[in-house]
Amino acid sequence: MTLRHLRIFVAVYQERSITRAADRLHLAQPSVSLAIRELEENYKIRLFERFSRRLFITEQGEQLYDYALHIISLFDEMEEKIPAWKQSATLRIGSSVTIGNFLLPALIQQYTRELPSVNPKVTINNSGFIEDAVLDNRLDFALIEGNTQHPNIVSEPFLEDRICFICSPRHPLLTKNKVILKDISACPFVLREKGSAGREAAEDLMNYNQLPINIVWESVSTQSLVRAVSRNIGISALPCLLAADALNQGIISRIPFDAPALHRSFSIIYHKNKYLTENALRFMEMCRSFGDGCQDVHFVIS
Repeated sequence: MTLRHLRIFVAVYQERSITRAADRLHLAQPSVSLAIRELEENYKIRLFERFSRRLFITEQGEQLYDYALHIISLFDEMEEKIPAWKQSATLRIGSSVTIGNFLLPALIQQYTRELPSVNPKVTINNSGFIEDAVLDNRLDFALIEGNTQHPNIVSEPFLEDRICFICSPRHPLLTKNKVILKDISACPFVLREKGSAGREAAEDLMNYNQLPINIVWESVSTQSLVRAVSRNIGISALPCLLAADALNQGIISRIPFDAPALHRSFSIIYHKNKYLTENALRFMEMCRSFGDGCQDVHFVIS
């Protein structure tokens, strides 16, 4: 039985007439009669008695009417409220640390201005943690540095950045005419934790070139690394966007070295089987627009 059968039954009950119910519902009388007959045959009960061309409701009909009216009322209420649900839903957004510090606050601010009824819930952690959260459906989607190779994650680049090596403004490397990777490898490093973009880039680059890397300081705090570098405790590798403020203020300096392996993308990631709501798709579109407007994001440290 369908909601249509119940609507027809309610109309017949209230009108006490097949003809008037058909007119009210804009249906042909045979269609109304058929729906009532199908209800009676399905439940093996009699809903109406027919005497002298008049309809009289039976006891079973009275009981069904109470249920039918309640079901129709609940369905109509649901139909009315569902559009509001998607507007006021929680949006679970993940972000790696660089994006969470540099890009996400402005994106969230713009998003909540456009959709004030949506409640963004943000998780910021290293890229490895964020990928696991996407796979476990603890996040609707996320923004990370680099790409993921996991077969169940869709990855879409939206902005370019690079890793830069940084040092104290008084570091001897800055006096060299040309800095090579072996010079960088010879220095002590202060780096973020495993799974962070800067550390992975530095370690991968050294390992690929069969050079050692001496890590003397590890921290989950970028500010801690910047302070350590400024005091010449070691050099570091950080996303250029994350180091931009300290570089522009002269607290630290960029080591004049670049390599293709240090260039990477910021990507939108989500599970391949994830249903993306209109709210999620709108946020992703904002990220793409932001990336289109920031094709040359390195002006801040050039």
